[in-house]
Amino acid sequence: MTPGTVTGKDDAWWRSAVVYQIYPRSFADSDGDGIGDLDGITGRLDHLAELGADVLWLSPVYPSPQDDNGYDISDYQDVDPVFGDLAAFDRLLAAVHGRGMKLIMDLVVNHTSDEHPWFRESRDPGSPKRDWYWWRPPRDGREPNNWGSFFSGPAWTRDPASDAYYLHLFSPKQPDLNWENPEVREAVYAMMRWWLERGVDGFRMDVVNLLSKDPALPDGEPRGDGPYGDGSPSFVCGPRIHEYLREMHREVMARYPGRLLTVGEMPGVTVEQARLFTDPDHAELDMVFQFEHVGLDHGAHKFDPRPLRLTDLKASLGRWQTGLADVGWNSLYWNNHDQPRVVSRFGDDGPRHRTRSATMLATVLHLHRGTPYVYQGEELGMANAPLRTIEDFRDIESLNHYAQALRAGAAPEDVLPGLRAMGRDNARTPMQWDGSPQAGFTTGTPWLPVNPDHTEVNAAAAYADPDSVYHHYRRLIALRHSEPAVVHGDFTMLLPDDERVYAFTRHHGGTTLLVVGNFTGDTVSVDLPGGWEDAELVLGNGPSVPAEDGRAVLAPWEARVHRRVG
Repeated sequence: MTPGTVTGKDDAWWRSAVVYQIYPRSFADSDGDGIGDLDGITGRLDHLAELGADVLWLSPVYPSPQDDNGYDISDYQDVDPVFGDLAAFDRLLAAVHGRGMKLIMDLVVNHTSDEHPWFRESRDPGSPKRDWYWWRPPRDGREPNNWGSFFSGPAWTRDPASDAYYLHLFSPKQPDLNWENPEVREAVYAMMRWWLERGVDGFRMDVVNLLSKDPALPDGEPRGDGPYGDGSPSFVCGPRIHEYLREMHREVMARYPGRLLTVGEMPGVTVEQARLFTDPDHAELDMVFQFEHVGLDHGAHKFDPRPLRLTDLKASLGRWQTGLADVGWNSLYWNNHDQPRVVSRFGDDGPRHRTRSATMLATVLHLHRGTPYVYQGEELGMANAPLRTIEDFRDIESLNHYAQALRAGAAPEDVLPGLRAMGRDNARTPMQWDGSPQAGFTTGTPWLPVNPDHTEVNAAAAYADPDSVYHHYRRLIALRHSEPAVVHGDFTMLLPDDERVYAFTRHHGGTTLLVVGNFTGDTVSVDLPGGWEDAELVLGNGPSVPAEDGRAVLAPWEARVHRRVG
């Protein structure tokens, strides 16, 4: 088998699809309470349809205490009143399907809320549900092991009533389910079948590669000078993870052949592991979200940002393109509800270059081999928020990191720059529909302030400007839907050592596409393979600069897609 050969589910509908993620709290508010809701989404679906999106990924709308903005679920089979009710969900689903689109739900089953009835029952040591979670006695009067939480602090919380600890890899209000217990797994599968019978079209699975833990729960290697150990070898792609996902597929997804999309969020996953997870013959998942490329600008930790080296990005994405060329499938993303805005992160969000850098980033990403994911507002060029003081932050991850850093002796002025650059609140400011005082998001007071730049950057303005970021995304998506080489073509990286220009080709049948993107604010010249001088320009993001002495010249943040047939 030659590299780049497409095998397995070559005709799967999701290969040519584009997924649009909605963060319900921040998309559209229909009742003026300042929080987005399901009827608000339904009222804005034409935005997605006109964009060309095929799938709506809906972040959690289940009942929740909202400790982690809905990723702490207290009832898997209902809708939180802040978002509406099941009738509102059914209206949304019918409207999505009526526009020829599909809807996938967020499946959060590594953990529940501590207010879920399952966990409340498990607090009783004599309850049959005690073993549905990871309860352990103290070790020498302290936590059962030295693991740290992803949200700062220990991964264990003591329950005084039984003098036992429960495991939570995230917030103390997000206790981890014990997937070793077959009753837990069957309860989850029954819930999934319930939503699929209701008509949803698949699941985005939150931190799904953390489901399997080493039952011994051993200490992790110490992390630097901190108090916690790295438990990840015991729970990242743990000992039974493939067994669990195959069982899930057999008990749930296999009942709906050809209909569903399943994508697993997998922090720490490697290319080699992803091949197994997405190999059609293994019958586990259709694709995974990997985190390698969005960690390249991290220093010692997430909130220690450093400049991105383009050669690192090319090496990382290129490795994933090659690694999943013959088996499996890539998901393609810059943004989601957990990542800062890409135009601020890897582009230039100033007024001069925002549109061109946003469209260049989109072009380069969407022309890779895989399924692209667009996060709400990305298609408008929405930027990071002006988060000045800690009072401007809402997200538990940022607030916990700030508190822990100050306890360790750091000064606020040393901590805040990292939070501003990398905090999750950047992605969660309200959707910018128009230039009115609350950006058309709500008639009330928004739960998180709108970005002041909404007076210039908004959907209404974008619709009216044929050269806007929005219309460039429309053209990108239309190209995917019309040109088989975008979906099925093999991938060849060019200029791997160039720190300014990202370039590659896609080849399928008799068609070859050349994609080039200038990742700088300078005009640059570059040597490209011969024969492209007169090739058709099928997509660009603005006026081009004529070639000089046989070398291609790219304007600041310019992107081009050329096509050659034969």
